[in-house]
Amino acid sequence: MSYLLALDAGTGSVRAVIFDLQGNQISVGQAEWKHLSVENVPGSMEFDLETNWQLACRCIHQALSRANLTAADIQSVACCSMREGIVLYDRNGEAIWACANVDARASREVAELKEIHDDRFESEVYEVSGQTLALSAMPRLLWLAHHRPDIYRSAATITMISDWLAAKLSGELAVDPSNAGTTGMLDLFSRDWRPALLDMAGLRADILSPVKETGTVLGAITHEAAQQSGLREGTPVVMGGGDVQLGCLGLGVVRAGQTAVLGGTFWQQVVNLPQVRTDPEMNIRVNPHVIPGMAQAESISFFTGLTMRWFRDAFCAEEKLIAERMGMDTYSLLEEMASRVPAGSHGVMPIFSDAMHFKQWYHAAPSFINLSIDPEKCNKATLFRALEENAAIVSACNLAQISRFSGVTFESLVFAGGGSKGALWSQILSDVTGLPVRVPEVKEATALGCAIAAGAGAGLFADMASTGERLVKWSREFTPNPRHRELYDGMMQKWQAVYADQLGLVDSGLTTSMWQAPGLVRAAAP
Repeated sequence: MSYLLALDAGTGSVRAVIFDLQGNQISVGQAEWKHLSVENVPGSMEFDLETNWQLACRCIHQALSRANLTAADIQSVACCSMREGIVLYDRNGEAIWACANVDARASREVAELKEIHDDRFESEVYEVSGQTLALSAMPRLLWLAHHRPDIYRSAATITMISDWLAAKLSGELAVDPSNAGTTGMLDLFSRDWRPALLDMAGLRADILSPVKETGTVLGAITHEAAQQSGLREGTPVVMGGGDVQLGCLGLGVVRAGQTAVLGGTFWQQVVNLPQVRTDPEMNIRVNPHVIPGMAQAESISFFTGLTMRWFRDAFCAEEKLIAERMGMDTYSLLEEMASRVPAGSHGVMPIFSDAMHFKQWYHAAPSFINLSIDPEKCNKATLFRALEENAAIVSACNLAQISRFSGVTFESLVFAGGGSKGALWSQILSDVTGLPVRVPEVKEATALGCAIAAGAGAGLFADMASTGERLVKWSREFTPNPRHRELYDGMMQKWQAVYADQLGLVDSGLTTSMWQAPGLVRAAAP
């Protein structure tokens, strides 16, 4: 038997996941990690390179042990990670500094870049890369130049966190387009660096590492890495990529026009574009897919899963105890309660994430609108259903924005991630969008996509796209209830109008935004 290892570095944890060549998950080792906040540096979230490498090695040992496999059973390895997290190296190839995707220290640098170039620079960055400045690497590099010139001067190479893991295994430094594309320094069309953007930002352009496509061989496990990780020296290390794009590969979302909603802490609505292009209104992010030559439009709903967790933990202590006694998940119990609430949730309207506006990105204050004091109509079950309906409405708004600039007409949705575990939520998503919704069996789509890349690079699969389609297995399919469509269309229009008013309260300083992009400067209220 041959097996593949995916090393997946997420925002909150690292996982080593072993698959067989039929896409079956054999075992997993997992460890949580924390990012380091630097004293007196607001928004900083540095990535602990030494500790996190040790945790990654521990996960590999765990996965091998739990599968009762030896190092010789692993035929190939690839790595994936959260996007936006960057790592800098010195001239000897030693990592000297890294930050996670959640690092927001460079707000002032974002604002400076916008002011110096009167927003023209950000528009050019977006047209070339599909990214805005708020989440890109350039403001963070500029922050280092201003505040840590010792690190900035010593930096010889930059990669993403997935590439750092691959480098620790193989000793080779390179980036792939799907993850490096989120730096805002990579050309979406050529899938290579655009040094002129760094020149315009007043940054060095001599730190850009080689670009290799996902699924190509980077190197092999070194003797040192074999000693630390428990893997076999000489095992191929293949280029991985960004978590969302590899997740789409693991879901078989590899052809133009295919669409997925990935329901986790954040929800991503991802559409494979028929041709590479960006949004003239700069509302939607555009990233390179792991499939060569293909780009993906991506919209993000903020804190969707986190909002559900907050609601559960803040208000549902009784339901948590009942669920524990019944041996079931608390969310399953809440969904069962919510299923008895009529569609529309008696008009209750949650205000949390806005639809995505990449250029001017901020949210209203979290709230529930249109509550009643009738306990039969306004209770925990109603609020829970309202949150699920609202998540689906925000997704539908985001998908409509993508459709307007891309011309893609959606035929169906793939719904994956934690949100897709709920049958009610899956049905609501189908009802709100008016589209069939397919839910896959795979629980680790990102890791599976990473394993597919590893297998393709080692010659065990013919190509990534056809393998992703072949290995994905479907659990359930939901079809829209036509009786609910008019109701939800009306709810969507009301929600958009109310949300605009709620943003006005933030602009007036009367309420506090749930989140706003680093460096965002809003016009002051009159």
